[in-house]
Amino acid sequence: MTTQDALGATEPDDAQALAAAAAGATYPVAPGYRVKVRQGPGTGYPAVRTLAEGARIQIRCQQHGQSVSGPYGTSDIWDCIGAGQYVSDAYVRTGSSGMVAPRCTN
Repeated sequence: MTTQDALGATEPDDAQALAAAAAGATYPVAPGYRVKVRQGPGTGYPAVRTLAEGARIQIRCQQHGQSVSGPYGTSDIWDCIGAGQYVSDAYVRTGSSGMVAPRCTN
């Protein structure tokens, strides 16, 4: 089941998002891209590493940040893949234009 936010974007219910995270779901990075992993949800944050082409990521949580355009559209959602490690959702094929994981609490 999903809910809609004020902008009409569909987001998962907490139970659905937690189940996906607990199941260890992984998502592919856009083919042909080496995506930078940043310390925070925006391109102004320093890059901490670069994902290899063909990488798959497990999303711990998501939060809104800087809007970025990529192969999967324009999004202000950033995927947290580890402590202090964020990837723009515009480069990750989640199958949704909304959040697929719980919101980050930090």
